[in-house]
Amino acid sequence: MLGSNIPVVKLGIIAVSRDCFPITLSTARRSAIVQAYRGEDLYECPVTVENETDMLKAVADVKEAGCNALVVFLGNFGPETPETLIAEKFDGPCMFVAAAEGDGDLINGRGDAYCGMLNCSYNLGMRHLKGYIPEYPVGTASDIAQMMADFVPVARAIIGVKNLKIITFGPRPQDFFACNAPIKGLYELGVEIEENSELDLLVSYKAHAGDPRIPAVCEDMAKEMGEGKYYADLNERMAQFELTLLDWAEQHKGARQYVAFADKCWPAFPSQFGFEPCYVNSRLVTRGIPVACEVDIYGALSEYIGMCVSGDTVTLLDINNSVPQSMYDEKIQGRYNAYTLTDTFMGFHCGNTPSCKMCADRAVKYQLIQHRVLEPAGSEPDISRGTLEGDIAASDITFYRLQCDSNGDLRSYIAQGEVLDVPTGSFGGIGVFAIPEMGRFYRHVLIQKGYPHHGAVAFAHVGKYLYEVFKFLGVKDIAYNQPKNLPYPTENPFA
Repeated sequence: MLGSNIPVVKLGIIAVSRDCFPITLSTARRSAIVQAYRGEDLYECPVTVENETDMLKAVADVKEAGCNALVVFLGNFGPETPETLIAEKFDGPCMFVAAAEGDGDLINGRGDAYCGMLNCSYNLGMRHLKGYIPEYPVGTASDIAQMMADFVPVARAIIGVKNLKIITFGPRPQDFFACNAPIKGLYELGVEIEENSELDLLVSYKAHAGDPRIPAVCEDMAKEMGEGKYYADLNERMAQFELTLLDWAEQHKGARQYVAFADKCWPAFPSQFGFEPCYVNSRLVTRGIPVACEVDIYGALSEYIGMCVSGDTVTLLDINNSVPQSMYDEKIQGRYNAYTLTDTFMGFHCGNTPSCKMCADRAVKYQLIQHRVLEPAGSEPDISRGTLEGDIAASDITFYRLQCDSNGDLRSYIAQGEVLDVPTGSFGGIGVFAIPEMGRFYRHVLIQKGYPHHGAVAFAHVGKYLYEVFKFLGVKDIAYNQPKNLPYPTENPFA
């Protein structure tokens, strides 16, 4: 259940009217939209904007009402200057839409908003103002009500990003360039960053020893996992760490409203803290606070955006290993005929995926790779414990990432698919993923454009919302898994 770390959108609607058209066209059409809208918490501004004075009154009114996102509705042609200045004076995302004809005659009932939207967009560009314009921004009351519903997750992400601080505990692990990206892109997006050392985290963790809240957290962990699915002797250490992160987030928000973490989790962490942090990370992301593994700053940002658009928890996974031909032949072919072998792969991480997105047999276990490296051969796992392991449950998914490349340019990818109901027979938090044309996407987007092996996963098809968010944020390169009939620029047509 996501908590207060995700914005709540309060949407307002302001109608505008050009003074040579009947103002009643805009007011009546605005009222019809309000009646058609089925979302929550919509504020109808009573001021219809015809001039700049009206514009100031309307913006003051919606601010007073607590709106943090706006719909600017052209009920007729609209006044170009006042309507675009709304985006300048209002501190929040503004969507611009226009009325279709058909609710009256074409004499006194014609509003020409179809024409007015052209000048509106031109004026926004002239003033270097950002306005969100839907794919087709002209419609009836019910059409525009649907545009508003689609705008809410986009607005939620934009509001969240502009008020986000990413807190890191690093530096990144040696020889781990997946998590090495310029922070310039964060500042361009308006994201704040606070960089700390792993030692700062350890000092704070030790200060939480004996915290009176620890028993309650241990009880909650036991309730979440169920008997036999956790190490009772480990819960106290993990609860102490969970409280450390939660307190750090609250005490270090500063001027920001929302936080995300990107933390180092190996190789020193388990030997000094006495456990692996994966399960705790999974619990925080369930509450709407991403904790990206391996100091992956853009992974944390991607996770946060995915939470905002989906309204649900997410995860961060390695695009990890191919599916064996034998597994494909025995468990996929014939059941999932839409997918070829190269459409499939396994997404894995040590154990940070929320328990609510995993199969029922998930459990807190130990990190096999770290156990090999950090503990004596043949010994019982101790400090390598703390991962949440099991197969990821079958679900629609969107695999995506927002990244700053080595030149400091923001770029992104989005690919929709699913987690298959196929047992992996492997370790960690892992699932068999299928994305149409994944093989080509892997080669001509992920490899060709230099993306790291981490990808964020939303547990729904939210590609259309992510695309709109990235576009609004000014990301020029938004890649996706192109169908066969649409070759990539680097794809060999003779191969």
